[in-house]
Amino acid sequence: MSNTPVTLWASRLREAQPLRVEGRVVRLTGLLLEAVLPGVRIGDVVRVDAGGASVPAEVVGFGEDRVRLLPLGELRGVSPESAVTSTGEPFAIRVGDRLVGRVLDGLGRPLDGRPLPAGGLEEWAVDRECPPPAARARIVRALPLGIRCIDALVTVGEGQRLGVFAGPGVGKSTLLGQVARQAAADVAVVGLIGERGRELREFLEDALGEDGLRRSVVVCATSDQPALVRLRAAFVATAIAEWFRERGANVLFLLDSVTRAARAQREVGLAAGEPPARHGYPPSVFSLLPRLLERTGNSARGRCTALYACLVPGEDLEEPIADEVRSILDGHLVLSRAVAERDQWPAVDVLASLSRVMTQVTTPGHRMLAARLRRLLAAHEAQRDLILLGAYRAGTDPWTDEALRLEERIMGFLRQAPGEAAPYDETLAKLAAVLDG
Repeated sequence: MSNTPVTLWASRLREAQPLRVEGRVVRLTGLLLEAVLPGVRIGDVVRVDAGGASVPAEVVGFGEDRVRLLPLGELRGVSPESAVTSTGEPFAIRVGDRLVGRVLDGLGRPLDGRPLPAGGLEEWAVDRECPPPAARARIVRALPLGIRCIDALVTVGEGQRLGVFAGPGVGKSTLLGQVARQAAADVAVVGLIGERGRELREFLEDALGEDGLRRSVVVCATSDQPALVRLRAAFVATAIAEWFRERGANVLFLLDSVTRAARAQREVGLAAGEPPARHGYPPSVFSLLPRLLERTGNSARGRCTALYACLVPGEDLEEPIADEVRSILDGHLVLSRAVAERDQWPAVDVLASLSRVMTQVTTPGHRMLAARLRRLLAAHEAQRDLILLGAYRAGTDPWTDEALRLEERIMGFLRQAPGEAAPYDETLAKLAAVLDG
């Protein structure tokens, strides 16, 4: 009997509706809403009344007695005095194994015309801490991507984070789709940030294909979406990859592109009142990049290998975002227009590309063969102008002579059709055969 009051109060607490803090809109300037709304915190999600509909928004700043909000949807119907209600919670999504094979929007909602499963999903916060540095498992095994030139010469390890630096039209999306189909991973998570609307189906049907989609989760926020939705999409995709990793899976994560996520943060930062800094990017962009990029990689429970596409107009790798991304990641692949113009696909510039963990995940014999092929490519590149003019004289340089003798074999090795699979052992055997020729 003494427990009866406790049981009664516990029952009433479970049935009680939490008090919702409500305020009102007082100003709308460009992307930014201002509201009077006490008791909220940075990152909290609020609901803005839009003439009967409810538009989610996120708290991004404060000023005097006002809260600054950025919408996660269209603001049609919002007016002065529109009610703003705090949820009291940060942004979260529902994640589970049953998301595999699905296409989601930037907020984790279905984009493929089917509802989310009724069960088997759990609430998962989008903003999370990076794995503790001392608890990260070391990178000790290679992750075959199924791309000969990468597996042989820029070998990727399980848990490595690699940048894919490319200008427009050099096969970046095709390469990422090929990797998603062929990499030796349990599940792939693909984030498409700021893409044109027509490109989603092209990527799903052409680059990824049925086989790739069958083991993937795709998150897409197109260029017409609000800046905060595009930015959140990068974190939503990352959070989904983290969920699979923390359940022991070997995850492949692809983000196309980190540049567009940075541009979305620039819009958010400038709207929130930040001053522009390097090339018009506010300081928050350069604090956001490590917070986003460091969340992938290995943890104590699982592995998450990540490829981040980075746009480099004019192939300028010193552009601020490209330079910052390259300094954070564990290596880089450079896709070159000059290589593409030689009809070499994928257009990977092997000499400009680097894997910082290749020595940890390859055998001495593999490294010796890769170094030899790199040296042959470097010698040929150094004499390219003379060779094209017919002015190179045989015997001038033994490495160039060897490169010319093996040129057709080397080009045949580096070229690979989008639908062609390249098993890792077969790639290493072909590398040895090319150089033995």
